[in-house]
Formats: sequence, structure tokens, C-alpha cells
Amino acid sequence: MAKQRERKQAKYTEEFRRQAVERMKETDNVKALARELGVDRHSLYDWCKRAANLKDRRAGNGRRSNQEQELKEAKRLLAEKTLEADFFRGALQKVAARRQSNSDNGETASTTKSGK
Repeated sequence: MAKQRERKQAKYTEEFRRQAVERMKETDNVKALARELGVDRHSLYDWCKRAANLKDRRAGNGRRSNQEQELKEAKRLLAEKTLEADFFRGALQKVAARRQSNSDNGETASTTKSGK
């Protein structure tokens, strides 16, 4: 049965199917259109469904591409913020080390631990 279906579909070109789907959108009487084109009306509905699925997949790819761009940007911002946090962590460690070495020598630190 699958071979019969393949043979039936193979006799109509992709362009013919596309035009039939376009005409189907414009008509109220699908049965008359099918008769005029010499096509089973179920085939028209199948072609219409396939065209809609293809359109949905293409729209999904665009949506996915946009999401991928947003994800890329979020990752870039995260990496930037991680670098900033690492920089400030290192700077705080150096300040803490200087305070500790200054207090060991008996010198007064330029700032106090409480910040006053």
C-alpha cells in the first residue's frame, strides 16, 4: 500500500501540489476543486497539512535561531561578570594581605577593618 501511495504522489509535481494548496485556501468547495484537478480530495488535505507542517518547521528554526542568539549573549554576559568577580576577589585578597602584613610590623593600616 505504501508503494501505491508513493506512485500516486509521484505523478504530481511539487509545483502542482503547491498551486493546488494555494487554490484550496481560496475555495469553499474542496470537492469541486479536487474534481477539477483530477485529484482525490484527501490528497489535497494531505498536501495542505504537509505545507503547514513545513511552514511551522521553518518558523521554528527562526525561533530557535533567536533563542540561540539570546543564549549566546547570556553566556557572554555571564563570562564577563565572572571575570569581574574574580578580579575584585583577587583585589580584596591583596588588600587583606597588606593589612595583615602592616599590622604584623606594628604599623597603622591606612584603613581600618570596619572602614571607619
